[in-house]
Amino acid sequence: MIVDTVRWLPWGAEAFARARAEDRPVLLSIAAPWCESCLDMDRTTYADPGVAGIVNDRFVAIRVNADRRPDISDRYSLGAWPTTAFLTAEGEVIGGGTYVTLERMPSVLERVAEAFRTRRGELASAAISRAVPSPDGAAASSDLVARIFEMFDEEHGGFGIEPKFPLTAPLELALDLYRESEDQAMAHVVGATLDAMGWGGLYDEIDGGFFRYSAERDWRRPHQEKLLDVNASLLRMYVEASETLRVARYRERAADVLRYVQTSLADPVDGGWSGSQQADRDYYAGALEERQARTPPSVDGVLYAAWNAQMVSATLRAAELLDDTALGEFALKSLERINVACYSPGAGVAHCLDGRPSVRGLLDDQIAMAAAHLDAHAATGNIVYEMMAQELAHYAVRTMWDEQHGGFFDRSVPEAAERVGLMRERLKPFVGNCEAARVLKRLAAVKGDHHFGEQAEATLAAMAPLAPQQGPLAAHYVLATRQPIG
Repeated sequence: MIVDTVRWLPWGAEAFARARAEDRPVLLSIAAPWCESCLDMDRTTYADPGVAGIVNDRFVAIRVNADRRPDISDRYSLGAWPTTAFLTAEGEVIGGGTYVTLERMPSVLERVAEAFRTRRGELASAAISRAVPSPDGAAASSDLVARIFEMFDEEHGGFGIEPKFPLTAPLELALDLYRESEDQAMAHVVGATLDAMGWGGLYDEIDGGFFRYSAERDWRRPHQEKLLDVNASLLRMYVEASETLRVARYRERAADVLRYVQTSLADPVDGGWSGSQQADRDYYAGALEERQARTPPSVDGVLYAAWNAQMVSATLRAAELLDDTALGEFALKSLERINVACYSPGAGVAHCLDGRPSVRGLLDDQIAMAAAHLDAHAATGNIVYEMMAQELAHYAVRTMWDEQHGGFFDRSVPEAAERVGLMRERLKPFVGNCEAARVLKRLAAVKGDHHFGEQAEATLAAMAPLAPQQGPLAAHYVLATRQPIG
């Protein structure tokens, strides 16, 4: 007996051409390898032969890995993963949501398929538009700083309410302001937040490492996936806070983050770090002895350029604090691995490495790798690292710069086969542009290239009207404006 399974296709012109030829709607599933809800939906909803039969008979099914294709996920995610989106054959969103249970899915599929058959024109005209919100005008830097720290949670640390994410840019800004004025209020923001995250539930005291976020404001109910970029940014923050605030426990916590990263995510032979470790509520509920009797959650072995770059930068900084030469050497070996495998002259760095490099032309990869190369140059004095940072910045300017309005698009122009639906338009990410401006300013300082400085200022001018809407993420903009050029 052959059991029906969903016949997933990759994103691309071929899948949408099939939808047009067969006059079917598209079911787009966006999932992440570390996401417990995604795995659960695959085990239940999509594994059901009845559901699979309806999908295969009445839809064209496309599966996208959110980590491998953040550009697609940024455009089509409907609030969380898994995303379950229904599209026209032209790639326009006509409806959807996130997790759909097995019990609900057959009726959802039937309703969408019937509506597509009988109300085609109405659905097409009502397709969701992802218009960019109108900016409300630029705010002065001092006003932005006040807005950022108004969202500080005095009771539980961190910023905002639930779900609570470990945002590090506001903490970096608070440390920067403390260094400038020794403002004890800023020291309190950093200390209260690092204490709450590091010893209040977001940190895994047994295996080590930070979970991705907490469902509760007090950090006590974490979603238990562990991501490389989250641990890289928090490692860097505990290192910086240890040195600036002279708190020994932050140094110890940073060392324990490295214990987790180097044990569970690092490739000790070739260098580099895997992207994530899955959530597993049963495993993480156990004490040490219970965990030792179980298989640890699966690690996604794909190496992501931007996330590895962030960990290179954080590890180089940690090696300096901990006076660990071997750790610094591993960071440089990891940077070289991504360079050799993912960089192509004139084409920047590829987004991910899984046997071979794939997905080129994403802004975040170029900027994070450029920053890592500048950090490697600062650590070693090797001019080759500085030259590579410059090359990656030039590539980003050449392929992603907005000549009309300034700032960077999130990616280069996709190949024709991928320019479907919302992928026809490029986005201009706020955080990505602010980080790009910081890198350009650093390059202007070390290279004496006034063009980089001018592009940094033009980038910030483009982001200024958006900054007041960003909440705590406006810290990225303020940090970029404070970054010296020379």
